[in-house]
Amino acid sequence: MKVAVAHDEEKTRRISFQAEFPVITDCCRCEGVSRLAFVGHETGEPILPSSGSYIHQLHKNDPEGEGYWPHDACCVAVYFCTKCLEPTALYNQA
Repeated sequence: MKVAVAHDEEKTRRISFQAEFPVITDCCRCEGVSRLAFVGHETGEPILPSSGSYIHQLHKNDPEGEGYWPHDACCVAVYFCTKCLEPTALYNQA
């Protein structure tokens, strides 16, 4: 997986399969504001030697059974809350 660090904000905001990730977002645990830390963007490089090349290959996307899982390559933006410091994540898929 390729990772861009937020100190290069322009590059980090361009890494997405869909719309740009926002610089700030609501915290998912409290009423605080979360700031962008980094974005992980999948490439075709294996994650683990025994796995496929993409996160979506690790588990089955089975909403009626075992639950939801990404169905395609994904980008994940990680944020930290300015009030509680807990992480929040946003993602999108190819």
